[in-house]
Amino acid sequence: MWWLGVFAAGIGLLVPGLTGRRIGVLSGAALFLVTAAVVAGARRRRYRDLVRGAARAGRHDVLLDRAVSVGAWRRGHRWWLLGAFVGALGSCFAVPAAGGLLLAGAGAGLWLKAAWLGRQELAGDMLLWVRVDWLGRRGGRPAGPAVKGYRGTGVAAGDAAPGGARRRTASLVQSRGR
Repeated sequence: MWWLGVFAAGIGLLVPGLTGRRIGVLSGAALFLVTAAVVAGARRRRYRDLVRGAARAGRHDVLLDRAVSVGAWRRGHRWWLLGAFVGALGSCFAVPAAGGLLLAGAGAGLWLKAAWLGRQELAGDMLLWVRVDWLGRRGGRPAGPAVKGYRGTGVAAGDAAPGGARRRTASLVQSRGR
């Protein structure tokens, strides 16, 4: 969403629009900030409850890597993303750059929420997972009504660090330092 919004805002700057570029960019900046704050703060209580009630992942739980989950979400929502991008481009003729900055604000808010969730994982010293069968075929929402709880694994269970980043092992860090 972030890059689609930035691209749409950049194209919007080329079009003078009905309100003018200055009003478009200023209103877009306000929309960016408000949207980022709203998206970052939305459903935080639900996430906190799911984190607090996380059970230890069992041997037979099927857990997906975050890259796979993001890919499934993108495939399931590609038409919504395309529609949002086209809407942001279309709004540039009325208010330049505002629609693109609104879309970029939603992407920034999702990034802030992911960073917050990574800090929750660091504080609990566990990686959080959602069972695949609770997400559904289309890559459902990670805190949606079908999700009954999170599963947790220790940080030593795999190659992921809290927040989904790739874990750096000592040998990997030493080989890159040379």
